[in-house]
Parts: sequence; structure tokens; C-alpha cells
Amino acid sequence: MTISQAAGNVCTVSALNTKKQQTTNSVESEVIYLPSTDCAIKSQASLSAFTSYRVGGAADLYAAPRNLEALQASLKYAKERNLKVTILGAGSNLLVSDRGISGLVIATRHLRFSNFDPETGQLTVAAGESIPSLAWAAAELGWQGLEWAVGIPGTAGGAVVMNAGAHNSCIADMLVSAQVLSPDGTLETLTPEQLGYSYRTSLLQSGESPSERRCQRIVTQATLQLAPGADPAKVMAITKEHKKHRLSTQPYNFPSCGSVFRNPKPYSAGWLIEQTGLKGYQIGGAQVALLHANFIVNRGGAKASDIFCLIRHIQHQVQERWSINLEPEVKMLGEFQGACG
Repeated sequence: MTISQAAGNVCTVSALNTKKQQTTNSVESEVIYLPSTDCAIKSQASLSAFTSYRVGGAADLYAAPRNLEALQASLKYAKERNLKVTILGAGSNLLVSDRGISGLVIATRHLRFSNFDPETGQLTVAAGESIPSLAWAAAELGWQGLEWAVGIPGTAGGAVVMNAGAHNSCIADMLVSAQVLSPDGTLETLTPEQLGYSYRTSLLQSGESPSERRCQRIVTQATLQLAPGADPAKVMAITKEHKKHRLSTQPYNFPSCGSVFRNPKPYSAGWLIEQTGLKGYQIGGAQVALLHANFIVNRGGAKASDIFCLIRHIQHQVQERWSINLEPEVKMLGEFQGACG
């Protein structure tokens, strides 16, 4: 079993209940119910509805566990069948291939809980909690520290994995610890130092080498250090201002993944793309956004291959003009070989 990213009783999977269902396109799919959990594994599940780009093919198998036990059971199911595992959070920083994803896709968006501890000023959240929702909740309580995150799409788990950030702040600045689940089903608590944080990345981001696959872990929850005791009205006002800034400078009227490229300091990726003359450039239904050039939007009917080929075109043009290689921030899942002809 290999895991690609994005304790309790573990059920046995030797006796599985299965049912047949008709999908919307009349393709028969199988649903496997893991006993002793509320977890169902579905075959040939379309992933386009689970990504902010609204593109992508089907998962061979798909599970959306709602608790740690069901997550462990899903991993055990994959391990017993030697299936590749791909973790899907909110799908806001992903580009899923039109050909879909092989193996088992596990969505963590339904892993939900949050706890604000006034004695320590710490916020502990499950991986599936929405980052913007947490920012608003903290503001209502008068807790400082998450104002910058109100415009960050995605979940707490994804934010920990990629070290999400904005307005000169990031998750690494406030993370106390992250609870992670190893491929063998064991839990471990890691500090920011152990996660090896740098700009928009961590050691939790998986690669394709055997050594990287062996180290892959799934974030199940995180504890953040905030600062309680402030005037809720003031914290709310700052949070609203951050949200207003995001809405005025970034395109939210079409599906996108957020920022496509990491900023190659001292430049910003958006500036380089704009100065290369690529604002508004379009391949199929995918377009470099007119409002912010580091966004690629789905203008309608785009395929994952359109977006992928536009990313490659931007990289080539910027390299030609500036001798700078733009590194994608968006994670690409599935097979893209030959997508651009």
C-alpha cells in the first residue's frame, strides 16, 4: 500500500457487505460496507464534484470516513489488497486527471470537531474542519491569530500538509502539534520541527520515490496556538478586512484551485505571468484569470487536461522570458502523460 497526500477498534474486512448501485451515467458501481463502521467504499466515484476546479475523472474506489476508526478501517482495507491510497481534503489545491485516480481515494472532509481551550489558548481541530470557518469562529470569540486564514480555501489537514499561508502568516507559525496516522494504522504526534516546514511545503507532502512513500502519513488533527482575550469586534473587523481584500484581488466568480504557482522570491508568480503577457490566455475552458494572473479559472466546460496544458504553457513562456522555473503549488493527481498532445 502506498499513500499519496493531500486509536480505536479497527473493523475486520473479511466479511464485507456489497450492493450494486446505478450512477448518474447509468454505469453500475459497487458499494462495499465495512462492518462495525459507518464507512462505505464506492467504486467508480466521480471526483469532479469534490474538487474546487470541478474537473477530474473517477476514483477506482472512494471512501469518506467520519471518524478515526473508519479511517483506520479504510486503510486496513487498502493494505490487505495492496491498493494505492490517495488522500483528498477539500479538493481546493488539487488538479485531478481526466483519467481519474487508481486505487482507493480517502476523503477526510468529514472528520470534524473543534475545541477552543481558554486556559491554554489552543485550538484543536480535526483534519476535515474548514479553515475559513475556524477563522470566523475564532474572531467571534475574540481569539487572535487566524484572521489571515479567512480567505484560505481548504481544510485544517490540508493546511498543515502544505503550510498554508497568507498576509505574511502561515500555519507553521502557530502549529503546536499535528496528529498523524501512519500507513500501518498507528498514531503519532509531531511537532513543527519534525514536519520540516518551509514555504508552502512540509515533509508530509508526498513524492513518488520509494523512500518518500514509506514516510507518508495522514493528518488526523492539529493543535494551533492562538491568543484569546481580545475584543471580538476588533478581531472580527480585521478578519472581514482580510476577506474583503481577497475578494477584491482574487477571482472567485469561476472555479479555481487558488494560487497555481509558488512565488519565486523576490518575484511574485502573478507578476511574472502578467509581465509575460499571459493574462486572459486560454486553452479550452481554462483561462489565466484577468483579475490575478496566478489563478487559472474554469470558464465553463474545462477539462483537467486544459488546465494542465495551460500550466505547462505558462511555465514554458516564463522560463523563456525570465529564465525562472515556476513551481506549481497545485498538486496534480492521476495520469497526465500525453495530455497536451
